[in-house]
Amino acid sequence: MDRLVIRPNGPLSGTVRVGGAKNSALKLMAACLLAEGRHQLRNVPDIVDVQIMTEMLSALGVSVARQGDVLVVDVPPADELSPEAPYELVDKMRASVVVLGPLLARCGHARLSMPGGDDFGSRPINFHVNGLAAMGTRFVTRHGFVEGTVEPAGGRRRLVGTRLVLDYPSHTTTDNLMMAATLAKGTTIIENAAREPEVCDLADYLNAMGASVRGAGTSSLEITGVETLEPGSHTVIPDRVVAGTLMVAAGIAGGEVVIEDGRFDHMEMFINKLGAMGVEIDQRPEGLVAAAHGRPRSVDVATLPYPGVATDYKPMLVTMLAVADGVSIVTENLFEGRFRYVDELRRMGADVRTEGHHAIVRGVVGLSGAQVRAPDIRGGAALVLAGLVADGETVVTGARHLDRGYEDFPAMLRSLGADVERR
Repeated sequence: MDRLVIRPNGPLSGTVRVGGAKNSALKLMAACLLAEGRHQLRNVPDIVDVQIMTEMLSALGVSVARQGDVLVVDVPPADELSPEAPYELVDKMRASVVVLGPLLARCGHARLSMPGGDDFGSRPINFHVNGLAAMGTRFVTRHGFVEGTVEPAGGRRRLVGTRLVLDYPSHTTTDNLMMAATLAKGTTIIENAAREPEVCDLADYLNAMGASVRGAGTSSLEITGVETLEPGSHTVIPDRVVAGTLMVAAGIAGGEVVIEDGRFDHMEMFINKLGAMGVEIDQRPEGLVAAAHGRPRSVDVATLPYPGVATDYKPMLVTMLAVADGVSIVTENLFEGRFRYVDELRRMGADVRTEGHHAIVRGVVGLSGAQVRAPDIRGGAALVLAGLVADGETVVTGARHLDRGYEDFPAMLRSLGADVERR
């Protein structure tokens, strides 16, 4: 059941919910490590990455139970946690690194396997390690593991607040350091912090737990450490990348799609770019509405940190531009190697040429169905969208990648009238 079969079936129409944000839910689950007791996270997507993080928390000594879209997370006292993130789990998902900050803050020691995850570009964890080292952690690397021990401060092992300036506004690094700082002694300033909605979502829950986080959504965060945090409950924000994927689906196949839980304010720059391509988008009482009629228009696109166009949107945008009227230049400013889905699009007749961090996309009138391979989550989604308008049958292998970030993607598309099945 690792293949998706897609056949063109005309314009899309209908209403759909995208569910909770993957990139928020994973960090919120890690944040539960900071406080002993029972946490409740609502609107958590039932995806493979959440399952991996559930296994990670279980390996650390935390009990996690799913009740519908609610995760109940029971965290034991610090001395009952096992602060080692095992290789077999970290290797599956790079986001596992976010347990490092909470474990150091709570236990004073942590051992983390070098992270794996999606196969695109080098994303080292040095940003995380450097920030935590500046807060009083001594690190050693051996046998494929990074081991951190917090230096004693005031008679116990406790991180110490400091001023941190990130080389790059990394979302995951910002989250990790922000969580660690909540239990540090004194105040931590994070400059050049990431500004994503998911960072704000995490800050909201940390504050609900009793933390003091100010400035979320700006490039400067100020966190005043507290002695202890208390568990609470929180609702995960909607997934803006899944919403964006469905909006691009409407732009490629035509029709009108209503995303019940879509948030215009979470993806304004991306929506502006879709508007320039001919997709009409409006926030109405029933949800975020995306409508398209006729062939898309070509535009130039450059990925940038939030509030710019996120790199996760780019594979879908390249697919849409592949059938647009005109020539476009797409620039990847964040990760090298993230054009690996382009060879698969070419198998379907797309005219895309890559040069370093750039792709030149010459729109064609039509694509043709073929067997293609999903290289990662978003590249796989882009190939499925291409199949919505490709002549004949498109078979996307490696569909397991999509399961990491989309909760039953075929069913979502079928609810809008698409012909997509899993085999």
